[in-house]
Amino acid sequence: MSDPSKPGESAYAAAGVDYATLDAGKRLALTEALATSGALAAHGGRALDVSRGEPAFVFELGDRTLAFVMEGLGTKAVASRQVAEQLGLNRFDAVAYDTVAAIVNDLICVGALPLVVNAYFATGSSEWYLDSERHAALVKGWSRACADAGATWGGGESPSLPGLVNGDDIELAGSAVGALPQGQEPVLGQHLAAGDEIVMVASSGLHANGASLARMIADRLPDGYTTPLPSGRAYGDALLDPSILYARLVGALARDGVPVSYYSHVTGHGLLKLMRPSRDLTYRIAALPPVPEVLAFLAEQAGLDAHAAYSTLNMGSGFAVYTATGTGGQVVEIAQGLGHHALVAGRVEDGPRQVIVESIDVVYADAELDLGPDRA
Repeated sequence: MSDPSKPGESAYAAAGVDYATLDAGKRLALTEALATSGALAAHGGRALDVSRGEPAFVFELGDRTLAFVMEGLGTKAVASRQVAEQLGLNRFDAVAYDTVAAIVNDLICVGALPLVVNAYFATGSSEWYLDSERHAALVKGWSRACADAGATWGGGESPSLPGLVNGDDIELAGSAVGALPQGQEPVLGQHLAAGDEIVMVASSGLHANGASLARMIADRLPDGYTTPLPSGRAYGDALLDPSILYARLVGALARDGVPVSYYSHVTGHGLLKLMRPSRDLTYRIAALPPVPEVLAFLAEQAGLDAHAAYSTLNMGSGFAVYTATGTGGQVVEIAQGLGHHALVAGRVEDGPRQVIVESIDVVYADAELDLGPDRA
């Protein structure tokens, strides 16, 4: 249940998203999945159960370490359809790109580089594909994202699900398999230590989280998605800016031998994700990337206070890189060379598991994030 004392959490629950319930469901599934780990041995493999609760599942097969992930876009495709209706903009290339980014940005958190991405396009009616321009934009966006990630689009599934999916809409999701560079171990926080520096790499806007809230706000606005932001840009147009892919950054850090101890994809749960490792460590953040205009507007319209806004939306931080003392500047330089905005945002300290965000005077406590299985 959402906490009525926290208006932002209540607003997001009103949009149909209750993280406490969702996280409990994830933990139950992960706990049950532990019982299946031994099956890999029959194929000459081994499950790395320490990776359960991380963004991607890691396993060994022969002399290679592989990772697998499945992820979905959520309801942003609904927003894309509504924006098309209100603004006349075909942005289905962007939401396809978003979906691949959501998948790949989780995969790379364990240090794996994407090999193959598969697509899941579920419609409420096969007639969705009769709009040829919309369909073309979708597949071109997906293909472009795979190319930008350095991955092959292997195929996928496109079921028609009347009665389960709205006939006007499409559900976008997919999966990916990746491999750790030969001779490198997975990045699972095992080397995370006090003194490590935290580099924040900027997002481009909403990315793939918060669309249900964004849609609810659009319904409340007299002018809906056409509402102008302070810059004059339409709210709906800005919401659909494509996500940023960070795969080439992770690949470059691996090639350059940067001593990375952890990666965090800042999506659902926002900056709470900075303490995803189940470690008694404090993550102190002194500076953050600028907040994109559309996210500032969304947070204001939803009545999110700082605690709720930065634990619901990415608020400008798309990806975090944890690296050894004195090497944060190298990460920033590599990121900027790839066109990213990045800064050394903070550090890891000895202390209780928590996130201290000094710039907004917010502390996130241990109990606010638990994504791992019950290993008892």
